[in-house]
Amino acid sequence: MRSYDLSPLFRSTVGFDRLSRLLETATTGEEAASYPPYNIEKMNEDSYRITMAVAGFGLDDLAITAHQNSLTVTGKAKKDEPSGQFLYRGIAGRAFERRFQLADFIKVTGASLQNGLLYIELAREVPEAMKPRSIAITTADRRDQVEVGAPAPAPALTQQAA
Repeated sequence: MRSYDLSPLFRSTVGFDRLSRLLETATTGEEAASYPPYNIEKMNEDSYRITMAVAGFGLDDLAITAHQNSLTVTGKAKKDEPSGQFLYRGIAGRAFERRFQLADFIKVTGASLQNGLLYIELAREVPEAMKPRSIAITTADRRDQVEVGAPAPAPALTQQAA
């Protein structure tokens, strides 16, 4: 397996620690990273779905934790005593922990377990303050302009007859 030194790439960057860790993790090639198998789907512009094959795991065996920009799915199957002798055991029932790095503003909106598949729904929710906004351009008459540093004109006071 090749090892890549990415330090020259990050010499002149600040705050890209998470990107560095992601690249480092991607190049390690751990074999356990393939269990359980999963898909990541883009449903539309702002929603995604992670589908994990978790055959043999029930609702009580699975836990989903979202923290900052990380999503962790863990599974720990209960040990059932086999009723017979296995000639071949191909269905994995071992414990797992799968971590997903989430982009900014990605939130988990729900999860469901159906037919041995765990569906995790995600949505991008950009705050209004972070969305691009358009600025109106107006024109001003010369008489409405105020000189910089000059005091603003005082409003005219009128006296009312009592």
